[in-house]
Amino acid sequence: MKAKSVIVFSLTMVVVTTAGFRMHDQENPWPVPDKFTNMKNPVKPDEESLKTGKALWLKHCQSCHGKSGLGDGSKAAQLKTDPGNFSVAAFQKQTDGAIFYKTSEGKDDMPSFRKKIPDQDDIWSVVNFVRTLKK
Repeated sequence: MKAKSVIVFSLTMVVVTTAGFRMHDQENPWPVPDKFTNMKNPVKPDEESLKTGKALWLKHCQSCHGKSGLGDGSKAAQLKTDPGNFSVAAFQKQTDGAIFYKTSEGKDDMPSFRKKIPDQDDIWSVVNFVRTLKK
């Protein structure tokens, strides 16, 4: 009986924590300046760009966002904010410029990558790779 109580408590905590992340995201939206929302991706999503984007993703993004962008990386549980699921339509309907801005600038647990990935074309390649993570 005691083991059942522990399991029920653990599952309840997962649900409450997940709901808290979702509420935080709704209460704390991530505004993107119009300049970036309307910005077009200058890097074509060709084989070279996708290869570069994937390599940078694996190096810098996978630990929080997971290998497939589901928000299930090895560091995700340690974050105060939900790393998100990049495969869902709500994420994918953002403009390339919005994703570029968020990657470059960061917010809360999401670090800025302006210095870690100083070549803007490389950040655009990450954006191109993120587009492959659709469901």
